[in-house]
Amino acid sequence: MSKIKCIVIEDEPLAAKVLKDYIASVPFLELQQVFKDAILASEFLLSNETDLIFLDIHLPRLKGMAFLKTLANPPSVIVTTAYHQYAVEGYSLNVTDYLLKPFELERFLTAVNKVYADHRRSAAGETRDFIFVNVQKRKVKILFSDMLYIESQREYIRIVTTKGEYLSKMSTNEIEELLPQHIFKRIHRSFIVSVNQIDAYTAEAVEIKGISIPIGRGYKDVIDEL
Repeated sequence: MSKIKCIVIEDEPLAAKVLKDYIASVPFLELQQVFKDAILASEFLLSNETDLIFLDIHLPRLKGMAFLKTLANPPSVIVTTAYHQYAVEGYSLNVTDYLLKPFELERFLTAVNKVYADHRRSAAGETRDFIFVNVQKRKVKILFSDMLYIESQREYIRIVTTKGEYLSKMSTNEIEELLPQHIFKRIHRSFIVSVNQIDAYTAEAVEIKGISIPIGRGYKDVIDEL
């Protein structure tokens, strides 16, 4: 697969330099340009294509989220900011990941690997909005938009959707590999939830359609991003 072309929209010189250094250390990333504000980036995107945008939120003239809403067909986006309160809005705009400043190279790699995996699936023609799962010797089609959450039940998983529940013999690790990572987040060893379906959350649990789902100790960072 060819390299993932990316641009950086960041008005803080130090933060921009950190991103440039991180990008340079990843073989599959190719930095096209760095912009100090979103207006300049918009002009660039009128005549150039990019695969990934590293987007700060607090920018001069046009804020990051407002800029993102102006894009008719946005590429992958990784938000970089010191303000955690915008993460839910970011995920509603299909942002791939949300990096809270200051972030280490390891966290950066986790984010760009998600983009890389998405691009590999797209290159293979896997732009589906559904999944087929084995349910009692039948292949059942389930739309991602219908899925609420997934619960591990020993060697089975329970897939809870807006249309009903399905029991399939597979692990949470196996189904997690098949789900779009910008929509589905693992918040517990036994639970994967659809971010789009979360109605409310605390530090201990998320609420989906009146159901309280616990957050595991090792998954607090996922909720911190929310």
